[in-house]
Amino acid sequence: MVKFVENELQNIRKEISDMWMLVYEQLDNAYKSVLNADVTLAEQVAAREKRVNAFELKIDSDIEDFIALYNPVAVDLRFALAMLKINNNLERIGDYADSIARFVLRTELKPADRVLFEQLKLQQMYETALTMLKTTLSSLEHHDIAQAKSVFEIDETLDAINDQAIDVLVAYATEHPDAVRLCIELAGVFRKLERTGDHINNLAEETVFYIDAEVLKHRRTLAKDGDEA
Repeated sequence: MVKFVENELQNIRKEISDMWMLVYEQLDNAYKSVLNADVTLAEQVAAREKRVNAFELKIDSDIEDFIALYNPVAVDLRFALAMLKINNNLERIGDYADSIARFVLRTELKPADRVLFEQLKLQQMYETALTMLKTTLSSLEHHDIAQAKSVFEIDETLDAINDQAIDVLVAYATEHPDAVRLCIELAGVFRKLERTGDHINNLAEETVFYIDAEVLKHRRTLAKDGDEA
């Protein structure tokens, strides 16, 4: 019985790791498609979105079957519950990658837009998100709570860049009225990257819950309430 349980746990771990890397590649390729106005790469990201969705459903089904068949307790139950939520958050990040790729497909990006990307710190925004995603996977694989918690502070960089981007886009649209639509679309891209950071925070929170049974789910809400008080 113990051997069967361990085999199932190993299978779920591998599936989650594979899903994580698939979503990482999707996000990375979406960024490259924006930076290089690469329609072909954007099409590839959009096409692979179906694979992300199908993988999420399979993992959910496998975890639900594991819970139903083996009635896990303690750390095994925490693992199963955490992986369900991690799987859902990874799928949402995949959705954002797909949405950013579709922005490339419907927008005629020009070489001159690179100047705007630099002003917006698009590369830093993306590299920060990708670093967070890689760090959380490493924290899960190595059971490293400190590493998982380190992404919370990194996420503040995404928030700051997103806030600054709005001012940059407003100024650019004012100076270039013909680029208003592009600026609105780019605001959406930055918002999706900021939300990606929130979902990566969720990945870290679930990792900590699995490893140490520490619940961090409402820590940000409590912190904001405390700041306002």
